[in-house]
Amino acid sequence: MKIKKGDKVQVIAGADKGTVAEVKAVLPKENKVIVEGVKIAKKHMKPSNANPDGGIVDKEMPIDASNVMLYDAKAKKPSRVGFKVDGKKKTRITKKSGTAVKGDKK
Repeated sequence: MKIKKGDKVQVIAGADKGTVAEVKAVLPKENKVIVEGVKIAKKHMKPSNANPDGGIVDKEMPIDASNVMLYDAKAKKPSRVGFKVDGKKKTRITKKSGTAVKGDKK
């Protein structure tokens, strides 16, 4: 997968289209990502030791990785991901501006 935890992405399809947020988790086997504040569902929780009251909580559900694109802060638009190889180091770059993705080691 070209998207990693901590990346800033923009949702390009679905009910939350246009939302720019951070990736909280990546599920590569299912090709899904969990994005902060996107696809919120109500979850009925049974009382337990950790949550003695139980009740209804809001939970972020996974969305397909094809419905998000890496957000390019320089171009202020979503961008495809490319790779640049320098010696033995492989870095992710944004195709719009060609800048390295924040969080990757240079």
